Order: sequence, then structure tokens, then C-alpha cells
Amino acid sequence: MRRWWAGIDWSCGVQDMVITDDEGAVVRHLRVPETPAGVRQILEALRELNPTSHRFSRKQVPIAIEDGNRLLVVELRRLGQAVTVIPPTVTARYRGRHGAAVSKSDRGDAYLLADIMRTHPDRYRPLPETSDQATAVAVLARAQASSAQDARERMLRLRSHLGLYFPAAAGAWAGMDRGLRRAEARAVLVAAPTPRQAAALSKRRLYDILAAAGRTRLLDQEAERLRTVFAAPALRQRPETETAMGQRTRMHLAELSVACQQAEDLAEQVEAAFAQHPHNQIYRSFPSCGPLLAARLFCEIGDDLNRFATARSLRAYAGTAPITWSSGQSHAVTHRTVCNRNLKSAAHQWAFGSPTRSAGCRALYDVRRERGDGYAAALRHVANRLLNGLHHCLRADLCYREEDMFRA
Repeated sequence: MRRWWAGIDWSCGVQDMVITDDEGAVVRHLRVPETPAGVRQILEALRELNPTSHRFSRKQVPIAIEDGNRLLVVELRRLGQAVTVIPPTVTARYRGRHGAAVSKSDRGDAYLLADIMRTHPDRYRPLPETSDQATAVAVLARAQASSAQDARERMLRLRSHLGLYFPAAAGAWAGMDRGLRRAEARAVLVAAPTPRQAAALSKRRLYDILAAAGRTRLLDQEAERLRTVFAAPALRQRPETETAMGQRTRMHLAELSVACQQAEDLAEQVEAAFAQHPHNQIYRSFPSCGPLLAARLFCEIGDDLNRFATARSLRAYAGTAPITWSSGQSHAVTHRTVCNRNLKSAAHQWAFGSPTRSAGCRALYDVRRERGDGYAAALRHVANRLLNGLHHCLRADLCYREEDMFRA
């Protein structure tokens, strides 16, 4: 039976689409807008490929594209059309196969995408059938992660600025959870952005600031600690320069407060959205898998249970499965760098916290360290075991059980 493949090279406004046959010849080329009318043109072109056969369907023609987040892709998938995403880096590597003089055009890239699908039909799979609810959780979780990263970057800029004139404040909350992003730290610096103002704060004034910022425990001890830190002798800038730097500190604090508030608001929305999904209970049953970390893992894995046929494929996608380099006399097993970086980061965080909450994870970590693995390598083994268990629990619709996960 004759087959066809299609490739779409997207751009702002107009998309180039090329359809090829079994021999790699171009059957159809069209330029369509990213509108409902453009989608209808694409589907009509696919139907016209074999109008006389009642066994042929446009859904049998796979479409390759470089960006799976386009509205065009969303509409095609809603209408049941199979769409495969091929990363631009892969397309660039294939470009030199069609000629020594490498050129680039929208039509040429669309043909190249279709030809990649034609020559390697089993290497690239269509986009997973992720539900609308899961996609919504993913949007919120990624936005929250971006806001949290923005808050960390703004905190580092603030800390760097404080080091120029107020080192006592730069290190006053070092080692504490969230550091200068803590509400009490920001409140104290807003009230006293310069060393002279901070040294003038009384213990009672510090107590009131900490209480107003939401701190409820060990208020007397913390107020006394800060008063001692700020009163200690230290090098200072000249008075007018110090005042100007304090004004800049207030600007950094305002930006940091906005970023922290956005991250906190999004975290609440992420937790509320993921709590409504059926997979929430399974993710939350695993050790050290809190509501936010569970949502971050879920948003990268999705709820299509057929997406990862085996646990190994999930581990490879997360970057925790090793990769082998072998040539001649040389042989090396290293960790993967080409993977889903967001999922890899979440899996590392998951593995980092699990040994303190799971005896099995702790024992596995200790065994790997005794065998000579480094810190990161041992955590990857823990992450592999957790991902294995998560894959099994999702497929079997079961919650985590320590005795089943680490059988003797």
C-alpha cells in the first residue's frame, strides 16, 4: 500500500507544508496561515492523496514539525491527526545529507522533516495523548519553576550588592532555608537597608519586624542574634555612598518580593490543580515527593500511560539511565546529557530527599557509595529505583509500598 509523509516548517503567520511519497518525491507543497482555514487546507490536502480508496484516511499520514506547542499542532491533534516533534538540532544534522552545498529554506526544511519521517518511521513517535487537565498542570508547574528561578536570581543580585557595602546583611541569613528570600529577611532590610540604620535597631524593634513578617518561633533569640550581627564592627562605605546603596537595595528588595510572591501564588495554584488529578495520590505516596515536586515530575511525564512502554525508556528520558561509549580498546559508561533537563532536575531533587524518609533508599545510597560511586552517581541509582517504582505504580494503578519496592 502506498504511503505518504508530511512535514511542516512553521514561521510567524505562514506555514510551509510538504508531502512526500514512498520514493521521497514531493507530492504537494502548500503555504497555509495558522488559522482555522489553514487547518482545513492541510486536512483537505491529506484527504486528496488517495480519494478513491475507502481504506485510506488522512490520519494515516504522519506530520513532522519542530515545535509541538503551536496552536496549529493543538488543533491538528484535536482533530485526531498524528503529529511528531523533531528537535531542530536533529533537523540540522540531517540537512547535510541532501547535498554538499548546505542551504536552508522554509520549503526545504518542511521537505527535510517529511523525509526524516520517511527514512526513519520507527525512530520518532507521535506526541503523547496528554489530557487537557495534565497540560494545564504542566503550564502552571513550569511557570512556578520559572518564577522560583527568577526569585533565586534576584536574590543573588541582592546578595552581591549587599556584599559591596553591607556584608553583615549578606551573611545574616546564610545557611537558612531560602536565605534572603525569607519574608523576615526582606522585612528587616526594608526597615534598615544600610549598616548604620541596622546597627541602630533595638532588640524590641527587631522583634516587632520579625513578628510582623510572620515569624512565630524563637523570636527573642532571633532578634538578639540579628542585633549582635548588625552591631559587630565592620568596614563601611562613606555616608552618602552608603545611603545611595541603601536606596538601590530597596529597589532590589521590591523586585525580589514580587518574584517571591508570584512563586508562592503559583505554587498554591499548582498544588490545587494537581490535587484534582487521579495520579496525584500515586505520586504523593512516594517518599520525599511533596505536592510541588510531585507536580513537577508529573508535568514532564504526563498522564499518557502508553508514552513509556518500559521503565528503562522513562529513565532514559529523565537522564538517569547510563549511556555507553565504546570504540576499539576504550569503553566508558557515563551519565546522559541529552534528556529532559527539567525532569532530570526534579528526579535529582527527589532522590536527594528520599534517603531521609525511606530506609530502602538510604540503604541503596549507602551501598552505592561503598562500591565507590560518587555523590551524584549514587543519587542517580536512587532516582533510577524511584522511577522504576513510579512507572510500575502508574501502570498498575497502585500506591507506593516500601516493602514491595525494596524486597530482600
